[in-house]
Amino acid sequence: MAVDMLESQGTKLEMSGAEDDTPITEMTATVGYPTLLTSSSHGLSDGDVGTLSAFAGDSAALMNGEKVVVKYAATDTFSVDIDTTGGTLTEANGTITPEEYTEICSIQDWDLAGDTHNMIDYTALGSTRAEEKPGIPRGSAMTFSVNWTSDDTGLLAAEVARAAKSLRTFKLTYSDDAVHTFTGYITGINDSGGGDDKVNGSITIHRVGVLTLS
Repeated sequence: MAVDMLESQGTKLEMSGAEDDTPITEMTATVGYPTLLTSSSHGLSDGDVGTLSAFAGDSAALMNGEKVVVKYAATDTFSVDIDTTGGTLTEANGTITPEEYTEICSIQDWDLAGDTHNMIDYTALGSTRAEEKPGIPRGSAMTFSVNWTSDDTGLLAAEVARAAKSLRTFKLTYSDDAVHTFTGYITGINDSGGGDDKVNGSITIHRVGVLTLS
C-alpha cells in the first residue's frame, strides 16, 4: 500500500508582528542613530517588522524602501537601526507598513513538542503502589536549527523580541500548507562554527499556549 509522506523540505518558521498590516502614516522622524520615529499610539512592539516609505528630506534615501525592526518601542515612539546623523527628514511625513508575520531565517530541523504534565503523587502509607495522576498541561521548550545569516530581518526581530521578553505567536508551515500555530517566548538564540564550515544557529522557543493545527 502506497503511503503519501510529508516532506520536511519547504517548512518555514514565522513570528507574529503587528496585529494587522495597516500603514502607520504621518510619522515625525528625529535624525540620529538610531533614528527615532514618533506617531501617537502607534501600537507597535519591540521586534515588529515593517517597511518604511514616504519620507522626505536629505536622508530620505536611507529610509524609503527599507525593511526595519522596531526597537525601544514606547506608547508614541520607537527607533530603527538607520544612521541619519547630520541629515534631515521632513516632519510628519513618513510611513511604516508593518508585517503580520516575518519568516525567521531558513530552518534546518526542528523538534515541536506537545504538552507535558507534572505527575501529582497521592501515595499514602496505605497505598500498595504509587498513586499518581497528571497535573495541568503546560508548554515546553522547542529548538529550531537555522542557517545563520546575521542580517536576516526575521532573526534580528527574534533577537529584539527575546531581549524584550515579548510574548509572540509563531507559525510552522509545512510543505503541504498545514500550519501549527502556538504562542511562546524566545528564550535563546545561539550560533556556532568551526574550521571549513558555515556558521550554524539555533533558536529556542518556550511554548506557553495551546498547540493548534490548521
